[in-house]
Amino acid sequence: MTIEPDSPRVFRSVDAFADSVGEELGTSRWLTIDQKMVDDFADATRDHQWIHVDPVRAAAGRYGATIAHGYLTLSLLPSFGWQIYSVEGVDMGVNYGLDSVRFPSPVVVGSRIRATATLTDVQDTRAGKRFVVRFVVHVEGSNKPACVADTIRILVG
Repeated sequence: MTIEPDSPRVFRSVDAFADSVGEELGTSRWLTIDQKMVDDFADATRDHQWIHVDPVRAAAGRYGATIAHGYLTLSLLPSFGWQIYSVEGVDMGVNYGLDSVRFPSPVVVGSRIRATATLTDVQDTRAGKRFVVRFVVHVEGSNKPACVADTIRILVG
């Protein structure tokens, strides 16, 4: 049984964070995905496909209910990351991008999700240290993850 965090794991410096390559950093708290969240995301992105925003039509579809946009799930990674870990002594942090993103299974509205994060790679660059953190978003009660993404950040400390 995984214990939900009360506060993030704190690394005292960029170098201390780099020393944790290969380690699982922790697990976020559970988050319930509700229809309002999905509808708000649909409005923000102008993606109003019925599978996301029409509960009546979606009830007769493949998943029996509306599902969250994959990009909604992806957009929650920063929030999950803040729950999981923090790095002190950072002068600047830059989102550099993603190496890989997959959505192996849907997030049905009403489901609870949470993420685990693992520091998979660190490289020195002229701009600072480049960190790759793999997030795996789990759906409560499912064996398949909803999202697996390798995020890249450059931290200057």
